[in-house]
Amino acid sequence: MRVSYPQVVRVYCTYQDPDYESPWQSVAPRGSSGSGVVIGKNLILTGAHVVANSTFLQVQKPSDPRKTVARIEAISHDSDLALLRIEDGSFTKGIAPAKLGDLPALRDQVSVVGYPVGGDEVSITEGVVSRIEVQRYEHSQRHLLAITVDAAINEGNSGGPVFHQGRVVGIAFQSLPDAENIGEMVPAPVIKTFLAGIQRKKSQLVPGLGIGTQNLENPALRQWLSMQQGDTGVLVNAVQFGTTAFGVLQKGDVLLELDGLKIADNGTVRYRGRFRCQFDVVVGEHFVGDRIRAKVLRKGKRLNVAMTMQPMAWLVPRFEYDQQPSWFQFGGLVFQKLTGEFLRVWGDNWWEKAPKEFLHLFHSGERTESQQEIIVVSQVLADEVNVGYEHFHNDYVVEVNGVKLRDLKQFVGIVDEAKGEVVVGTGSGGTVLLDVKSARKADARIRRQYHVPGDRSADLTPRK
Repeated sequence: MRVSYPQVVRVYCTYQDPDYESPWQSVAPRGSSGSGVVIGKNLILTGAHVVANSTFLQVQKPSDPRKTVARIEAISHDSDLALLRIEDGSFTKGIAPAKLGDLPALRDQVSVVGYPVGGDEVSITEGVVSRIEVQRYEHSQRHLLAITVDAAINEGNSGGPVFHQGRVVGIAFQSLPDAENIGEMVPAPVIKTFLAGIQRKKSQLVPGLGIGTQNLENPALRQWLSMQQGDTGVLVNAVQFGTTAFGVLQKGDVLLELDGLKIADNGTVRYRGRFRCQFDVVVGEHFVGDRIRAKVLRKGKRLNVAMTMQPMAWLVPRFEYDQQPSWFQFGGLVFQKLTGEFLRVWGDNWWEKAPKEFLHLFHSGERTESQQEIIVVSQVLADEVNVGYEHFHNDYVVEVNGVKLRDLKQFVGIVDEAKGEVVVGTGSGGTVLLDVKSARKADARIRRQYHVPGDRSADLTPRK
């Protein structure tokens, strides 16, 4: 019996990414295509990565060669989902919207439907559910619930629906690079949370606990922490400033339960009574502002605590989609904050090629009240005022005029108010000294020579 999928559409995206090597400009516009599914009148569900940094969107249904303009209604880069609205009110006429299913079971057969590159017709790939657990989403670097299927997800397929028994149980979003015919999908519970958030006008940022933990499978460590027989959990070894756990959990706490689920010594919980997943699986089903309860063991005492869910915040942000980078130029040195997007300047294998200091800060840096961003020297625009400082390219700033830095805005404020000299201490132990008068005099010349439109991005306060 042949099954058709008139709800599955092709999404065409023109996008323009920022240029993190020259952050005052963008790279040339490019085009790509993905897939999506009709879930309501003139509403298309797709992947956030399909439409990230978009400047123009069109969709096409299988029954019509014409393309129709679309716009983003809502987007969650954290959970890699986007909802598009079609401007032509008749686009979905005659198409029954696809209905959402629930979380499938292991070994359930599913159909991945979409438009992989290399053809114009809809493609249907059959597979089975092989794994349900927390995975790292490539688009956002968040760890959220995902489903692995043994069906190919190719370029163009991404963003398309995965069906089980006639209902959408996931959105295809990435393939495993070192495996054949293995793909992953955003599962129905994450999709339902995303859509419920839109309806309830909630933030589309997925909250994060903001803690670093280690497993507690070592008996000696468990005894040292005063854990009793039957106690299980994970040890909190870092709490990021400004996140959900900040001010509630402490380094050295043993997290025993979260949201009513008992945490095992290997950091997992029994999710929905069926699946063994990492304990933070529950985060993806909450909104910013929700209250979440936990049980902790602190210096031998058992505590019940409640936390208000906050957006995830890292010392080094993982992504910056649909926005321009913040940057500041002084004396030919270009400063910007270290982000995951900046690290991608080193190419596909940036996690191997980027400076080791940057990678350490990305993976292990702890965000504190006194240090909330890492500022890097991303360019040295050669000029007589900065002779001898060329090698500080891709170094990072520790202090300026003796002040330890909190973030880029503080750095810019100190430089703007400086008289005499600006003395920058770097992570490599170096010193950059710029005479304020000479640097500001050279500014117009440097901007003209390197076609820089100003001395800072629009989000930073202009110098008075």
